[in-house]
Amino acid sequence: MKSIVETSRRRVLQMLAGIPMLPLSTLAGAQLLSGCGGGGGVDTAAATLRGISFSPMAAPTLANPAAMATTTVGSVMSATFSDASKIDFKLAYQPFFITGNTVSNGKGGQTLTGGYYDINNQPIIDTTVSGKDRQFFSDSPDGTSLLTVPNAQVAGVKGHTVFAVVQFEYTTWAQDGVTDMYGKLPSPIAVLTLDQDKTTGKLSLVKYHNVDTSGVHGLWITCGASLSPWGTHLSSEEYEPDSFAASGSSADKQLKAFSKNLFGSETTANPYHYGHMPEVTVNPDGTASIKKHYCLGRISHELVQVMPDNRTVFMGDDATNSGLFVFVADTAQDLSAGTLYVAKVGAGFSIDPSAAAAPLSWLKLGHATSAEINQLADTLKPTDILSVVPFVSGVAAPDAAYKKLTSNGKVEWVKLVSGMEKAAAFLETHRYAAWVGASMGFSKMEGTTVNIKDKVAYSALQNCVASMVSGHAANVADNGIALSKALNAGAVMALNLKGGLSDDKGAAINSEWMPVDTKALIIGEDITADALGNTANPNKIANPDNLKFSEKMRTLFIGEDSGQHVNNFLWAYHIDTKTLSRIMSIPAGGESTGLHAVDELNGWTYIMSNFQHAGNWGSIHNVVKDTLDPLIKANYNDKFGAAVGYLTADVTQVKLSKV
Repeated sequence: MKSIVETSRRRVLQMLAGIPMLPLSTLAGAQLLSGCGGGGGVDTAAATLRGISFSPMAAPTLANPAAMATTTVGSVMSATFSDASKIDFKLAYQPFFITGNTVSNGKGGQTLTGGYYDINNQPIIDTTVSGKDRQFFSDSPDGTSLLTVPNAQVAGVKGHTVFAVVQFEYTTWAQDGVTDMYGKLPSPIAVLTLDQDKTTGKLSLVKYHNVDTSGVHGLWITCGASLSPWGTHLSSEEYEPDSFAASGSSADKQLKAFSKNLFGSETTANPYHYGHMPEVTVNPDGTASIKKHYCLGRISHELVQVMPDNRTVFMGDDATNSGLFVFVADTAQDLSAGTLYVAKVGAGFSIDPSAAAAPLSWLKLGHATSAEINQLADTLKPTDILSVVPFVSGVAAPDAAYKKLTSNGKVEWVKLVSGMEKAAAFLETHRYAAWVGASMGFSKMEGTTVNIKDKVAYSALQNCVASMVSGHAANVADNGIALSKALNAGAVMALNLKGGLSDDKGAAINSEWMPVDTKALIIGEDITADALGNTANPNKIANPDNLKFSEKMRTLFIGEDSGQHVNNFLWAYHIDTKTLSRIMSIPAGGESTGLHAVDELNGWTYIMSNFQHAGNWGSIHNVVKDTLDPLIKANYNDKFGAAVGYLTADVTQVKLSKV
């Protein structure tokens, strides 16, 4: 029966993935090789795959503390066929590594996974525990892209050569457990060479390559990521450093610590070099090159989603007073030049899924090339572009040229220096967008993704608070976003995409994939803390972050960054049936990250998924932390480690329902 078991898995996962260039609805069963390494094949009855669904798993509880302290998968993926047959697959999680462990560098040596390096590619050392100096490594892997490269050839690969690009957002603490390291180290990014078994589809790590980021001034807080349609990894730099941060403020201290760790000097790092969109191109030998695109705006880049035209880029902006930004490139598959737009929200904005959509219009911020904005970043001081004065109630503006603006959660008097519109648009994007009247009122706009068939984009609002709530100090009157009540648990918004639009100056926008409205698709629910500590309904999403859509599965995958669920979850939401299913639970105190839905890669289907900072306790964990803390320490390098891996079918559980 072994060959039948393995053949069944290959049959359905390949049908699920589809044959390139053929629609899923046309695929039928075919003679497939057995998984025994020879001995003929099995003829399956011709049948068309009709649909995929996921059974929900229960949230883990203290009745099984071990399940709360690790990645727990209890969902079944069901494939239904045109002949009324069905095959079920129990899902399982397969990690490539736990950060802080060493793996092969492909050169006969070992590399520390998630390790940090300075501008000279030398390890950055944690000296906070006397006599135990060690290289810093991340507990927060994030954006991941699974991809192939033509003519790839890496020693040690026996099956198909596959690559995964993985970025590491930050590390939470130094090894003393006291020193806060958030945003104080340059984010590493790595290429994993993976051996894809031709028979089972299993991915095995062969080589780990740390990408040299010295040519782009290092990387700042790399968060979510996406795979471009042309096969590159589109990274991010979140929470752009404030160029006008007051001396001695927390933002000023953070940038100085980052600069010290990266360059050896507190004053070398230029804030205008960070908050951009890096792009990683993987080479056939498993190495990679990186460049930054400076013309997509300096915002809190969570991640970007390139539309099928290979030109239109929809961006997440993870900030208080964030905006909806779209970049339209001049040339397909080239993000080095284009036009930046920001949305104005019309009447009727709501997070009630039953409410009508609110219309969007688009303000043009400017056109630029990456090279010219890079040059401006190299040469201009912040005061060459703007004059910024903190707003004090009752104190008038310095002069009539100042506007009262709200951006990044702060109210300020801002004056634009004459002739500096382009520099302001691309280097002081949040302030300039507020200056021209954009709707800068969202709170923590996180992941973005696209449903190509229906021409709908999705965007996650991790929470709907502060700048989104009428009467709050950060809310801007008449900006189109004014909820009567906050929703801490957040929402996923749906945005219809169309062409034929014009900007605020009446000029045509050269894209057929611009958002024209926005409405709530699915929302969380705030509750009074339950017995376990959850402050959001555990059977609904809470604080959505990562979003990825699978065209072939018709499923929106949602990863949480929740301070309201004791365990964060990964969810599958079927767009047609409106069914929400919990498919994985993250270790308590951790965050679900690195989401990437891979419909087809050499005939196999994967859901890439990582997690961050397990055991990072908040007040909601008071009931569980004493029980779970020792378990998480044992599982994940004393709580300093986190997993990078993927979800796929558990081969030992697959059974063929019909031959």
